[in-house]
Amino acid sequence: MSLIPVIARLEEKRALDHNHSLFRFIFKEEQMREKFHFQPGQFVMLSIFGVGEAPISITSGPDEKGFIDLCVRKAGRVTTALYSLEENGKVGIRGPFGNGYPVDKMRGGNLLIVAGGLGIAPLRSLIRYVLWRREAFKEVAIVYGTKNPASLLFNEEMRELVLRRDIKCLLTVDSAQDNESWKGHVGSVTDLIDMTGMPLMDTSVAVCGPPGFYKYVLEKLLSLGCSKGKIYMSLERRMECGEGKCGHCVIGHKYTCIDGPIFTYWDAINLPEIF
Repeated sequence: MSLIPVIARLEEKRALDHNHSLFRFIFKEEQMREKFHFQPGQFVMLSIFGVGEAPISITSGPDEKGFIDLCVRKAGRVTTALYSLEENGKVGIRGPFGNGYPVDKMRGGNLLIVAGGLGIAPLRSLIRYVLWRREAFKEVAIVYGTKNPASLLFNEEMRELVLRRDIKCLLTVDSAQDNESWKGHVGSVTDLIDMTGMPLMDTSVAVCGPPGFYKYVLEKLLSLGCSKGKIYMSLERRMECGEGKCGHCVIGHKYTCIDGPIFTYWDAINLPEIF
């Protein structure tokens, strides 16, 4: 983990919908491109010089070397400046930070990935990790829900996952009005959990989505017998320094930036302000 920002340049930016874009960065130093290792679910601190710094989940897979992808919503001073950055523009990157998903514990078993909206960003890294070593897992299912077809992030990638036969990927939207091309499910992401047909009693589940999303997904998972200790949630709350020093992300006795951002449901129910 580097505590000093290293210079990276913006290689590419691609709009995913009207609110989110994918930014690909390449480290300036060739040695850094090889040295930079991370776990799915970890994040970096991205600096826009003269503006500030913000925590952002890594979206690319850990086996993809030479670059990192960040999926960003334009929502504040730093991200607004990032959207204005031209290709080849320079940024600072610190990290990686956080614990990431416990992939060693997940290997060898079934895995269910449940995403809502922008929650697909850190989970895309986990998906790419799993597909890189598909034989290390038993049954793998991905369920992803968004408000409407236009807000489905990584649209082409997700549709390719639907066609794969070695995993089950199901997509849903809350509403598909005026979109006759949408042939997928319309309804709640919890409907899709039933449709996977996956036995959940001893399955690891990775969940990430907006705050209101967790309540219904967790209720559903528990009703199907999921173990609280095998439900892994990404709780990215008010992280600023990434080092457990500023205290902004403290929840109870935990620092989200160093003890998380991945927590089991069992851990989360003992933290104040979460539910």
